[in-house]
Amino acid sequence: MKRPAIAVTGLGMITPVGTTTATTWDGVLAGRSPARTVPELDGCAVDFACTVSGIDLDGAVGGRTAFRMGRYVKFAVLAAREAVADAGLDPAHWDGARVAVVVGTSSGGSAGLTEQAVALERRGPEATSPSGILLTIPNMPAAEIAIRMKATGPSLAPCTACSSGVTALSVARDLLTLGRCDIAIAGATESIVFPVAMTGLARSGAAAARDGDPARLCRPFAADRAGLVMGEGAAVMVLERAQEARGRGAVPRALITGVGETTDAHHPTSPHPSGDVARAAVDAALRDADWRAEDVDHVNAHGTSTPQGDATEAALIGRAYPHRPPVTAAKGVLGHCMGAAGAIETGLTILTLQHGLIPPVANLDTPAPGFDIDCVTKTPREARVRRAVSHSFGFGGQNAVIALEAAP
Repeated sequence: MKRPAIAVTGLGMITPVGTTTATTWDGVLAGRSPARTVPELDGCAVDFACTVSGIDLDGAVGGRTAFRMGRYVKFAVLAAREAVADAGLDPAHWDGARVAVVVGTSSGGSAGLTEQAVALERRGPEATSPSGILLTIPNMPAAEIAIRMKATGPSLAPCTACSSGVTALSVARDLLTLGRCDIAIAGATESIVFPVAMTGLARSGAAAARDGDPARLCRPFAADRAGLVMGEGAAVMVLERAQEARGRGAVPRALITGVGETTDAHHPTSPHPSGDVARAAVDAALRDADWRAEDVDHVNAHGTSTPQGDATEAALIGRAYPHRPPVTAAKGVLGHCMGAAGAIETGLTILTLQHGLIPPVANLDTPAPGFDIDCVTKTPREARVRRAVSHSFGFGGQNAVIALEAAP
């Protein structure tokens, strides 16, 4: 079946460096991490993270229903609101039955579940919230967006760990291709900066140990990379069939031309060292897009700053794109936003297509020897980028690659 062209007509973001798409873009271009000590993590082995700040979430969400939303849900609602407005759409004037919502997450409301468990253990059932279950289940971001947007089409919540954002966009694309909706609100959200999760991260060995300024600890593709730093946030996009979007006068930000997804089937946390199955996801995305490898002008890498993860991905990039397109990795600035990372990095790739600017990899002072990739460092690089890919690799061996093209 020939796929219709799928356009991204709206984009909304909330991240540790900005509460909108524009401020996030400016923060990522600046290349400075906001990682800091988090008071709520006092006593934890990892007591620092990149967190969203400078916004009253309840006030921004508005209304009398914020009490029933976890932090991750509020992020998604705000990003979706910005994306729909950016697309020039008004939910009061659309056919809600033809609008789908697909919002992924990795940990969902695990923070809310932990809070309720502590309240139950320390003070008994009456201390728990009547909305406790709503603070925990992972479909609530999609559900709350659907409620607020009066979107009565399919509402889905994919979970493929750190690849959840790209999976959500892939599912939304399929719904549009199959004619099951005319508009899809799609992306991912995450808020995992709380003691239980951060302790687990430290115990797994994936986190950077405190060694000086937290803002300098996440160093993707660096010789002295030593682990990831946690982040949080959300990115949501509005997807439409390109022909119909143009018919209503919308100006697409970009086109989604290909997606590839595979599973390493190797280990719960470590990538397969050969990178062969991740490479298969790249190849699948390129086939889907009908591109050759040399058509790719830019790679937005997963780039977690972990020793094995970066080594595997660098080798993959060198093999998959032998013409050495410029590479960036946003986690040096934003930290690892887990389930939201793929959606946020897709959004940043779209902005690179639009502005012809590739953000620098933060904290990359000394590239690792043997990594034959062209990482952008220090300052943004101007480049003519017409076609780009974004990599997302997650726990459980999840591999997702999305191919994006500048809109005509």
